[in-house]
Amino acid sequence: MESTAESFRVALGSDHAGFEYKEVILTMLEQDHEVMDFGTFTEDSVDYPDFVHPVSDAIEEDRADFGVLFCGSANGVSITANKHFDVRAAIAWQEDLAALSRQHNDANIVCIPCRFIDIEMAKRIVKRFLSTKFEGGRHERRVRKITDGC
Repeated sequence: MESTAESFRVALGSDHAGFEYKEVILTMLEQDHEVMDFGTFTEDSVDYPDFVHPVSDAIEEDRADFGVLFCGSANGVSITANKHFDVRAAIAWQEDLAALSRQHNDANIVCIPCRFIDIEMAKRIVKRFLSTKFEGGRHERRVRKITDGC
């Protein structure tokens, strides 16, 4: 894992199950990064795609370098985000998974399963995701094949 002191443009989005975690991560990230918060802004029940698409659009339109999505299992937000052509969204419930998603898959969105990890783990996952670089090399060919033929 390579650590970096770089500042990034980070887009955040969550459903109601991820609202509390999003708020904590937002405060953490604002110290070093430009952060775009696409909601939700309350714990009221919402439909996660309404918040995932704006985060994914920000990645596709190069308004954000990375995204962080929060929901109960992270499955719905990951599935939705990966419908976008230039998005590679990975679910991470451990720091090593976040690092590998960057190193090997050049993931640009990390999806946090808030009902399965505590907030301290979520913080570590996001920090690790943002501080890990894509290794390129043999992985570059594999990542290119994700969208070949689309």
